Amino acid sequence: QVKLVESGGGWVQAGGSLRLSCAASGFISGISVMGWYRQAPGSQREMVTTITNGGTTNYADSVKGRFTISRDTAKNTVYLQMDSLKPEDTAVYYCNAEKSSPRRNYWGQGTQVTVSS
Repeated sequence: QVKLVESGGGWVQAGGSLRLSCAASGFISGISVMGWYRQAPGSQREMVTTITNGGTTNYADSVKGRFTISRDTAKNTVYLQMDSLKPEDTAVYYCNAEKSSPRRNYWGQGTQVTVSS
C-alpha cells in the first residue's frame, strides 16, 4: 500500500503563490509517475501536472507557465509551486502516484486551495 499525504493548501489572493507538498510512504517501490490533480465544485477531477521517474513533466494548458512540479527523491516528496494564482484555480488538489506493473493508482486525501479575486 502507498500512503500520500498532502500539505500546503490554503487561501490566497489572486496573483499570489502557494506551494503544495506530497509525501509518499509505504510500499513506494514501482511508482513510475507522480502528479497533481484538482477538482472544483461541480466539476470532474482533472490533471494539473505529472512527473515521471525520468523527470519528464506534463502540464495542463491552463497552468503552463504558472505552476511547476518538482520532486525530492531522497524524501519521496513531490512539490507543486503555484504562482500567479487565479480564482479559477480554486479546487481541492490531490496528489497521485501511479504504478505501472500492475497498473494501480493511489490518491492523497486532498488539500483545499482557495484563490480570491
